Amino acid sequence: NSRGGASLLKDSIPITEFSASGPFEGHDLLRRGFTSVKNELLPSHPLELAEKNFQLNQDKTNFATLRNIQGLHAPLKLQMEFRAVKQAQRLPFLHSSNIALDTLRGNDECIGFEDILNDPSQSEVMGEPHMMMEYKLGLL
Repeated sequence: NSRGGASLLKDSIPITEFSASGPFEGHDLLRRGFTSVKNELLPSHPLELAEKNFQLNQDKTNFATLRNIQGLHAPLKLQMEFRAVKQAQRLPFLHSSNIALDTLRGNDECIGFEDILNDPSQSEVMGEPHMMMEYKLGLL
């Protein structure tokens, strides 16, 4: 029984012991790529931080505008709806389209870069469902 053996292993030996990130281990080039001190210190382009935080900045602007127009209750209600929609997810090994979140943000009628070239459901990498669920539930 492989499940019983895995739970015995989990209870007796910490899984982190098997990782290659000990004090005497080198950098794993296959998993992490080449290291660069410059990439760790500064973003590679001045607009990188603005692009990384675009949705957050847009949400803040929309909430401030909504508060000025309709009052304090409107952005609070919308934030509660965002939080509720983000919590409803599929299983970790299944792709979730987040159509409800896109509808709340008004992105359901827009076609963007991520809609065409960044589709995780067409990815060649698929994790093992049992391992992913155990990780999400904190059993690993």
